[in-house]
Order: sequence, then C-alpha cells, then structure tokens
Amino acid sequence: MDETRDGEGSSQPVEAKTKAQGMSHQSDVLPCDQLRDQVIGNQSSHTQLMETLLHLRQTVDDCITQLTTRPPQLDLPLEEQRHNQATGEQEAFLRRVVNLLQSGAMWGLGLQAPRPTLGPRDDAGGGQQAQLSRQLDQLVHQLSHLEVAFVSHDLSNRGIDISAFERSKFQDFKTYQGDKYHEDKNTMGFINLGVSENKLCTDLMTERLSRSDMNHLEDALLQYSDQRGQPFLREEVARFLTYYCKSPARLDPENVVVLSGCCSVFSALATVLCDPGEALLTPTPFFGGLVMGSYLYSKVELMPVHLDSEITDGSARPFQLTVDKLEQALLEATLKGKKVRGLLLINPQNPLGDVYSRDSLEEYLEFAKRYNLHVIIDELYMLSVFDDSVTFRSVLSMESLPDPNRTHMIWGTSKDFGISGFRFGALYTHNKEVASAVSSFGFLNGISGITQYKLCRLLQDREWIDKVYLPTNHSRLKAAHRYITNKLKALKIPFLNRGSGLYVWMNLKEYLQPCTFEEELLLHHRFLGNKLILSPGKTYMCKEPGWFRLIFSDKPLPLKLAMHRFYEVLAEQKRDLRVKQLEDPQKE
Repeated sequence: MDETRDGEGSSQPVEAKTKAQGMSHQSDVLPCDQLRDQVIGNQSSHTQLMETLLHLRQTVDDCITQLTTRPPQLDLPLEEQRHNQATGEQEAFLRRVVNLLQSGAMWGLGLQAPRPTLGPRDDAGGGQQAQLSRQLDQLVHQLSHLEVAFVSHDLSNRGIDISAFERSKFQDFKTYQGDKYHEDKNTMGFINLGVSENKLCTDLMTERLSRSDMNHLEDALLQYSDQRGQPFLREEVARFLTYYCKSPARLDPENVVVLSGCCSVFSALATVLCDPGEALLTPTPFFGGLVMGSYLYSKVELMPVHLDSEITDGSARPFQLTVDKLEQALLEATLKGKKVRGLLLINPQNPLGDVYSRDSLEEYLEFAKRYNLHVIIDELYMLSVFDDSVTFRSVLSMESLPDPNRTHMIWGTSKDFGISGFRFGALYTHNKEVASAVSSFGFLNGISGITQYKLCRLLQDREWIDKVYLPTNHSRLKAAHRYITNKLKALKIPFLNRGSGLYVWMNLKEYLQPCTFEEELLLHHRFLGNKLILSPGKTYMCKEPGWFRLIFSDKPLPLKLAMHRFYEVLAEQKRDLRVKQLEDPQKE
C-alpha cells in the first residue's frame, strides 16, 4: 500500500478538550508538570519549588563529588581510558545543570523576571509559563540521565557500559511496570504504546492455554534437555515453518535451534558469526533492542544503512532500501576500517511496517553473496500482516537461495501470538555448523521443559490457529490500525500507512522547534509526563529527528484514553511553540 502523507503543512491540530478532573494526573516520573502548576498557580508555592530545586542541586553536587574523588586508574588500555577522559566533560555538564537550577530558583522566588512576552494580551502569562516550562523540561531531561553518567567504584568499564545502556533504554519501561494502567485498579497509570506487544487476543490465547491438553507433566520436562531444544518442539517448529512460510520442501528439525527469545537467538548468531569489533550492516530505522545483543553481549557493531524519508532517485517510496544504499554503506564501513561480516534484515520491517517483495529480497541476498556476507533475516511479524492486499514472502519460501549456507532466519511467538512472556525464539539455518554453535547458548538461554511442551501443543493446533486465532487477530489488528490512522489523519500528522506489524511510524516534526534530537527527546518526556509511553525515532537510529513509533495493538479502552493523552500533549506543545515564536519572531 502507498503511504499516507496527510498534513505535510503546518496545520493546527484539533484542540484537545480541557482536562476533566477525573482525567488530570501528575507524573510520578517527571516532576516538571507538577512544578509548572505550582509556580504559575500562586505565590505561596514558591517555597515548595525552591525546596525541590535545592534537593536537585544537592543531587548534582553529590554526583560531582563522586566524579572527582574516583581513585585514579593508571596504565589502562586505550579502549578503557575513555571513561576517565569523560570525567571532565561529565563534571562540566553537571556544573551547567547547577547554573540552570540557580536560575530556576531565582525565578521561583521572584528575584529574576523572565523575558517579556511579545504578543496578544491573552498570551502574556503564557510566555512566562512556556519559558519556565521549557527550562524545567530540559532540566528534568538532563537529570533523568544523570545516573548514567555516574562512574562506579565497583563495576568494570564493561559493567559501566552495560549499566548505562540498561538505564538509558529501560528506565521508562521500569517506571511503567510500577504504575501500569488498569481499567479498574489504576485508570491513571501509564499506557504503554512504546513496547511492541499484541494485547488484542489475550482472551483467545488465555482460553487456549487453559485447555486440558496443556496441563501435562512428565519426568523429562523437569530435567535438563537437549541444548538445541526438546526434539518434539524442534520437529513441530520445522513443520510449522514449512507450512506458514510456504517452504517448497519440508524443513529439517536438525536445522532448528530454540532459545529464550529472538534477541537471544540474534545475540548468539552475532557471536558465532562475528569476532569482537566486527560489524553487521542493517537498514535504519530498525528495532534498537538488537543493539543490546550485538554490542554489549557479543561486541559486534551494527553499521547503519540510513534510509531517507523523502523519495529520491532510485527509490519509489519513503525509507526504501536499495542495493545502491547497501553498496554505499559497505564502502563507508570499509573506509572506516570495519570488517563487515553480514547483513541484518527485518521482514516485515520494524518500525516501518514495510514488507519486502520477492524481487527485493533476492536483490539483497545477491548483494550479500557478492561480498561473502551472512544474511540474518528476522521474520518475527510474518503472521501479523493484516492487509489482504499485502503479500508476505518468507526467505524460506524461495526455491533456491543464492547462498543457503550464509542465510539464517529467526522467528518467534512473541508478536504473532501475543505471548512475549513465554520467551521463545527459533533459528532456522541450512548451515549445520552454525546451528551447532548457536545451540551451545542453550546452556545459558534455554527454555523450561514445561514451556516447550505448551508451545509444541499450541503450534500443533493448526485448525484453531487457521480458523479461530489468525482471522480474529487480523480483524482486530485491522480495526485498531484504522482507529489510530483515522485519528492521525484528523490531526494532519504524516505517517507510513502499512498493513503489517503492530505499529505506525509517524512524523511529529511539526511539533519540534528547532527540529533536533534533543527536542525530540523533550517531546518524548512530555508524553511521559502525561502517562503515555511512545518510542522516539532516535531509539531506532533514525537519522532524522521527529519520527515516533506508536503501538496500536492494545484494547479499545486504553487505546482511546492513550489518544486523548496524545491530543493533550500535542495541543500543549503547539501552544508553547506559538508562544515561543511570539517571544522571538526572528526564529522561524
């Protein structure tokens, strides 16, 4: 399908309704909204603001003390010296935060007046509010990542990297876990449209997993199993993929390895195919979670093949991957001294939703063969193509692969069946040596025997899958997608209109001024302040700021509430941008 490009202009979005008393809430994550309300509300709140700012300043001072008192580390390898070299920069950053705290405190006490607002009378107070709002948003954004800059006395340099990555990538999810929305128990909790989970068919899946055939125990399920996975599960996975991937020949169970999730499979593949410091090419934007497995675990770098949102020569649609772009990225990596060992593809693509045609897939595989590159193809969303006009073609459906020994396919049940908590991922590769090497990771990342049995029974029930689950899932995905895209069209927000996956890739550049990644992150934090989690484009290594991924595979009630919160944030953001332009008309 062609993408919808509604609203390329700067049309004002539909104004959100005034927050009802029952809908208003204060963020447990970001105190900036709370601080703004207190400062603007009345003079008596200045004391509370000052106390908060002083508390934050003490946090910064403690961090500076920790940075400057770390014991010296001598004769470190060059790779590790960067931690010490960064200390000065971290301290300078913290000093800047202190200055911002001082300015905020002076304003809160009435000792320093904000710049006068240029504009209509009804915006006179808005200028002060917008200025303080942006200062506090920036302050909270900086302080929210402050812990990442801490230098540990206990962790190794590698441990510091891992800790910093975990905090920067998963802090929002941790906050969400502690304050989840629930339609009865916690209506003011976080709604998570940032993590790709399918919640539309939990009723069907719960019913199926509760049937008596799932409740089976035997000694073998309670003991260690083959590291590749239980033979009965690998046989069923081979049959399942033969059928749903439309393989021309029956797939061999000996080529199947199952581990605890597709990221575990990818991490194992990256480890056995690449040496530390080597690289894999991957088109961007792409699912950023793979960075965790490729770099922190196996020290393999993902080299971006940057795709453009604008249609250019050689491309027929936005963010289109071409062989020319692959060639250019490979050349650039080589010039940087990087040894590229493979190409990582996601089909259907995450976060774009594109489905590769058979011709395109063959071109990418031929490119890889020319340069003796492995190809890892993640087909995690292959059964989540809900538009009847879109045809998905698995790499396993091809009559003959250009280089079968270097082609490796990954699939799991997390997205297509909405059971991410099962932690199941499968590898299919024609290369027995690769399968054997990856299977050794079952020692660390294996799946419990009971879970493997339940998965086997689920995949065996072809009649239920074909007649009940898939038709219902596709129908609900289609309805949820239609609801979200209609809302985006009403707001004149451009987005890619695809018929696969659980997400919409949308363009919020109109709400950034200037259009930078820092402003993108500030908008992300503004969504968080309204108890809504979305995924900013930088998470996916998108080279253009302003893009966000929105998950639509949630139930109707939380989805409707999420869009209400979405409207509120964009209306507030639009108002602040208008005030900012009135204050400084030179900046357009």
